[in-house]
Amino acid sequence: MTMEQQQTYQWNGDDYAANSQIQFQWALDLMEKLKPCGDEHLLDIGCGDGKVTAVLARYLPGGRVTGIDSSAEMIALAEKNHGTTATNLSFLLQDAGSLSFVQEFDVVFSNAALHWVIDHRPVLRGIYQALKPEGRVLVQMGGKGNAAPVVRAMETVMKAEQWQEYFTGFTFPYGFYSPKEYTPWLKEAGLTIQSIKLIPKIMVHKTRKRFAGWLRTTWLPYLQRVPPELHDAFLDQVLDTYLGKEYPKSEQVATDMQRLEYLAVRPK
Repeated sequence: MTMEQQQTYQWNGDDYAANSQIQFQWALDLMEKLKPCGDEHLLDIGCGDGKVTAVLARYLPGGRVTGIDSSAEMIALAEKNHGTTATNLSFLLQDAGSLSFVQEFDVVFSNAALHWVIDHRPVLRGIYQALKPEGRVLVQMGGKGNAAPVVRAMETVMKAEQWQEYFTGFTFPYGFYSPKEYTPWLKEAGLTIQSIKLIPKIMVHKTRKRFAGWLRTTWLPYLQRVPPELHDAFLDQVLDTYLGKEYPKSEQVATDMQRLEYLAVRPK
């Protein structure tokens, strides 16, 4: 997230932590691709509530892990839950678009965070600057076409007469890009691409309630345009539009996702 987005969206860290288990599992899957030696210095961009960052610290017992996020609420929760769990772990309030590190890290890692940023060029320049020569950056985030059925449901509801007044001037708030769009930015930043691809995934929520929790905590740009007292009504309409009014509340809900993943290196 950028600082501008941090000021716009009021994050509830506890609510996010309770409704982000799928993102956590995807982060664990992404970690397997790091193949760490155990002594690297690692930067986790968009660390959120810190639970992924804490696992990374256990992966690197001889190294150091720093988690950053632009949400003060998230950093406070990360510090509360994980700040004293390891001596090689720390958290900082910092915006991904204005990284201040200079050749401090062997690895930069980010999962399910950087799609909150529209302009990735300053982020990539900061990543290049933060990496040591031959350092790696491994990122996975929402890519082009991510959650397209959910986006369509949101757009249908926001255009309804009941809601359209709250969405005057609204523009699509996420940076969902394709490899073709993203590749030039990596090269412009000076990074050497080892792989970049779109990965289709299916996100499965066990019940309608779990799906609603995910919508509530990760689709803030839509929800927070609406007065707080109308949040539940807005979400109910999105759910009915996406699922149909007769969808059983106990049935699992699946969503098609597209994840942009890349691995790149800062040259010697």
